[in-house]
Amino acid sequence: MSVPGVWPDRETEARLGTPQKYDPTFKGPIYNRGCTDIICCVALLVAIVGYVAVGIIAWTHGDPRKVIYPTDSRGQFCGQKGTKNADKPYLFYFNIVKCASPLVLLEFQCPTPQICVEKCPDRYLTLLNAWASDFEYYQQFCVPGFQKSRKSVAEALRDGDCPAVLTPSKPLAQRCFPAVHAHKGVVMVGNETTYEDGLGHRKNVTDLLEGAKKANGVLEARQLAMRIFEDYTVSWYWIIIGLVIAMMLSLLFVILLRFLAGIMVWVMIVMVILVLGYGIFHCYMEYARLRNEAGSDVSVVDLGFQTDLRVYLHLRQTWIAFMIILSILEGIIILMLIFLRKRILIAIALIKEASRAVGYVMCSMLYPLVTFFLLCLCIAYWASTAVFLSTSNEAVYKIFNDTACPVARKTCDPETFPGSNESRLCPGARCQFAFYGGESGYHRALLGLQIFNVFMFFWLVNFVLALGQVTLAGAFASYYWALRKPDDLPAFPLFSAFGRALRYHTGSLAFGALILAIVQVIRVMLEYLDHRLKAAENKFAKFLMTCLKCCFWCLEKFIKFLNRNAYIMIAIYGTNFCTSARNAFFLLMRNIIRVAVLDKVTDFLFLLGKLLVVGSVGILAFFFFTHRIRIVQDTAPPLNYYWVPILTVILGSYLIAHGFFSVYGMCVDTLFLCFLEDLERNDGSAERPYFMSSNLKKLLNKTNKKPAES
Repeated sequence: MSVPGVWPDRETEARLGTPQKYDPTFKGPIYNRGCTDIICCVALLVAIVGYVAVGIIAWTHGDPRKVIYPTDSRGQFCGQKGTKNADKPYLFYFNIVKCASPLVLLEFQCPTPQICVEKCPDRYLTLLNAWASDFEYYQQFCVPGFQKSRKSVAEALRDGDCPAVLTPSKPLAQRCFPAVHAHKGVVMVGNETTYEDGLGHRKNVTDLLEGAKKANGVLEARQLAMRIFEDYTVSWYWIIIGLVIAMMLSLLFVILLRFLAGIMVWVMIVMVILVLGYGIFHCYMEYARLRNEAGSDVSVVDLGFQTDLRVYLHLRQTWIAFMIILSILEGIIILMLIFLRKRILIAIALIKEASRAVGYVMCSMLYPLVTFFLLCLCIAYWASTAVFLSTSNEAVYKIFNDTACPVARKTCDPETFPGSNESRLCPGARCQFAFYGGESGYHRALLGLQIFNVFMFFWLVNFVLALGQVTLAGAFASYYWALRKPDDLPAFPLFSAFGRALRYHTGSLAFGALILAIVQVIRVMLEYLDHRLKAAENKFAKFLMTCLKCCFWCLEKFIKFLNRNAYIMIAIYGTNFCTSARNAFFLLMRNIIRVAVLDKVTDFLFLLGKLLVVGSVGILAFFFFTHRIRIVQDTAPPLNYYWVPILTVILGSYLIAHGFFSVYGMCVDTLFLCFLEDLERNDGSAERPYFMSSNLKKLLNKTNKKPAES
């Protein structure tokens, strides 16, 4: 391992690369540079052109109204003026249980016959029971044009002309869904608990819904989703207020770091310890309160999964588990502070230096908004393309016949089939809905287009993140390599770095993003295969899948770390991606102790800052939405699940804090690599002075010698 300021021996140099040598002309990021990784730049441009072509094709063939507005099995919209269904605004599903099929996620359509109706059913009725008494009411839920006199009950069910049973339903987004609610812990449909079958027997409604329960709990999941949606509708403005508070806290924390970095770091550490301590105390008090309550000793395993998560808060086992987890976190943080207290001082010095750099390049704090905007564009384009591709499928109708027929299974048009030649060849044949899809080349390529859409999404998202990292690294490197700060800083370091990144290094950014995108797509495919193999009993296959997922997870983390440091080298020296990655890797390996301790301790301190912001806002949200505190009388809205807005505020607060601290993190990483380069390039002499700040030189016992007087 090399010692700072001392050249390594030849064996070490051969293994870890050649250290950077002194260059009297080097004054920071090189301005005279050329384009790098041109092939990858061209490949990215060609891929973007292809991506735009896919989007145009999808927009040409797709119809997002199929997702927004209800359409029947013939592709006709419900309730649209000037159509046959103008007076039928609601969509009725013959068998809504089939909506739990994975095809719904791929094609945005339930694989069951659907018709437009004037109103949703309001009673329990089976086809067999209605056939003899009340078929006039039942007929409005059969396919248009169905006549009772032409078929028997069995034939109508076989041909899918009528649903097997009607259940009381309520319209939601112009679609009829079973009116499911809970009464004394029992799932009910409508206001009754029994219905009469076709044989005159009374049966429990829960028996009728048993199939739906088995289909992944579709009815219970829908009920949970509806309650969560209701909670969002009454608490969204309070959630926004919580996120604004998180943004203000993050901004305040960053501003205080600019002037009180050392004090703020220690205050942050103490505050996190106090927040965890309060959490432990609160969990203990809840545990003690439940000691004498009946039923609180039931275990979580015996209780099983419950959609109402508040039930778990009435169990002592839940609070003791929370208390143990928080105690372990508290102990880990305290032990790390004890053993790494000396390294924390150096980390504080790096944070102070980063604070000064951010202070001189204040517009860098606004750059995450640029990244956020570009990411929103990528997400919006991917989502819209995915929706248009998914709605490109058409209702395919085929000829069905009970006897031998030469045209059986061929596609047909239900509007023209009664007078077609196929109908005359097979008098008993019928043109019936078969599936959603298509038989053209475009429809057969839909799966491949969706995979390409996902791949381009990952590639472009990683490219946007890489562009932000190179831009920030170039700006902060300009600060570090300015011998006289801030006099030697360029006029607009952030804009200069952004222009260099796009003009010269689009190919290098595309190269790094491509490698990461390939790994991420493989991880997605592994998750898909793992989901498909869950029912398999082959333990070796499960073990192999787990190993592959773990390996690619580690590979993704390593590539992200290597890419981040390679982008810093690209921003400074203007070399291609492979050369930059190699130089960054060897530079870090030559200083592995500092990398393992200083860099990671700094990351840990930033994590504590995020936890402080998230914890403060989360505790405030918890007390507010649980009515523990009130700004005015009855301020907090009534909720089904108070954890819905609390978790939303916590997640949003973390994302906001991460956006602010990501600038500081990139600044520290850039200054750290520049710091290591400074130690290798220079020795503190008059000819080779250190560029690091006086605080860092003092901590490392380094000095710059004054030039000899002539």
